[in-house]
Amino acid sequence: MFTDEYFMREALKEASYAFEEEEIPVGAVVVCRNRVIARAHNQTERLNDVSAHAEMLALTAAANNLGGKYLDECTLYVTLEPCVMCAGALSWAQLGRLVVGAPDPKRGCFRLQDNVLHPKTEIVTGVMEGECSALLKEFFQGLRQ
Repeated sequence: MFTDEYFMREALKEASYAFEEEEIPVGAVVVCRNRVIARAHNQTERLNDVSAHAEMLALTAAANNLGGKYLDECTLYVTLEPCVMCAGALSWAQLGRLVVGAPDPKRGCFRLQDNVLHPKTEIVTGVMEGECSALLKEFFQGLRQ
């Protein structure tokens, strides 16, 4: 029941909220022991804050929920590959596991030669990639019209 696809669907719900708010549709959920402890979506426009990425907001909410800054027993599900800023924060949080939907070849952290994430972070990519990519494509096509 609690598969990577199950939790990525929850992240996609968050991405849909961002889409409805005319934000770049990226959603994230943090899971600890098969329970969602934080959820967020991009809010850079609403908050007028370049750092208000889904991952950053979810990390803060998860740390507040757990009462500590380290998320080594947690998994972050995010619909788009994290940028370098978010990857740096994930590293400092010592995230246990990262599950990514769609790749971001232009601004994603995986394009870098050196791994920005914590060395112990397990990485899984391509979970529901089609659905995650489709939402982003729809958003950007709408902007171009």
